[in-house]
Amino acid sequence: MASDAPLDHRNSEDLLERLAALGVVAETIRHPPVHTVEEALPHWAALDALHTKNLLLKDAKDQLWLIAAPTDRVIDLKRLPGQIGSKRLSFAKEELLFATLGVRQGAVSPFALINDREKRVRLVLDAALMAAPRVAFHPLTNTATTAIRTDDLRVFLGSVGSEPLVVALDAALEDTTP
Repeated sequence: MASDAPLDHRNSEDLLERLAALGVVAETIRHPPVHTVEEALPHWAALDALHTKNLLLKDAKDQLWLIAAPTDRVIDLKRLPGQIGSKRLSFAKEELLFATLGVRQGAVSPFALINDREKRVRLVLDAALMAAPRVAFHPLTNTATTAIRTDDLRVFLGSVGSEPLVVALDAALEDTTP
């Protein structure tokens, strides 16, 4: 499979080799390119796992945040900064996404942290995602989806030096007004 990732970024095959080297059993299905959850749903039916949506955001202090949540989770960008300890958030531009994680829009996932050599991205995982037995993400391309056990996700994240912030994104913020 050809990749348009920069030479210094790892591609889908590199990722799957890394997972295998870590002893992670990964189930990957191939499908036509998908750019939205809705486009992917018919293909994902064959893969028994909690499927996700993933957003790369940038805050007012230029901190990058990768948010991973179940596909049905509503992520309120006005509430999210209070939930993760950030300031105002906006979507990261395509160029920044590609330069930092080596993927294009539609292929963002925690697996892309394999390319975050400068450790610019803070990972936020929804608590419901981490409670699932298996989770599925794009493996650096939007033409495939890979499912792994949630415990193996932790193994992978440890191997790339990422300590995720686990947050119940559907939880109400505490009212701190007097």
